[in-house]
Amino acid sequence: MIQYIHGTLSEIMDGMIVVEAAGVGYGIWVPATVLGELPAVGTEVRIYTYYSVKEDDQSLFGFLYREDREMFTQLISVNGIGPKGALAILSALKPDDLRMAIMTGDAKAISSAQGIGKKTAERVILDLKDKIGSLKGAYSGDLSSDLRGSVAGTAGGAAGPMAEAIDALTMLGYTRMEAGRAVGAVVLTEEMTTEEILKAALKTIRM
Repeated sequence: MIQYIHGTLSEIMDGMIVVEAAGVGYGIWVPATVLGELPAVGTEVRIYTYYSVKEDDQSLFGFLYREDREMFTQLISVNGIGPKGALAILSALKPDDLRMAIMTGDAKAISSAQGIGKKTAERVILDLKDKIGSLKGAYSGDLSSDLRGSVAGTAGGAAGPMAEAIDALTMLGYTRMEAGRAVGAVVLTEEMTTEEILKAALKTIRM
């Protein structure tokens, strides 16, 4: 398996980049969310790759970070999601946003990807919510284990102050992903009530 390609970014096309390494130009499909983070054409770049081989097609899919490639491989493990479907999801949502959408059960956010319907989005959540063991990278710092468990519980309907705060924010018009981020940004203590968490979360949104 080709783990990564390190070379010169020689071309950026619609959905594809070309990286030249050792005199060979590799065409690599990348999510739309990656295009804005690429360096200038003519500079060096390292792209972490997934090599897809089918009877009638061989394609390279690329990502700027190893963790993003792992998110891609988790997506294609879901029944009915192929490489192009996974690429569409990661073009609509950055990997950290996708992790949050999965943990909070936000099927609407996932189904915003081209070609991904509500049922497929719900399948992604059902299949991956237990595999997303950490939301590291989704915020400026790591989440506590209590918060990770509480956010995960919202996808399965579990109750609790943090889950209730997320539900309350969605009733105010925020998406579950936005609500999960807001609650995740709160410095939590065991004594905090749902109302206190909600007020603190609203302050982070309005900052």
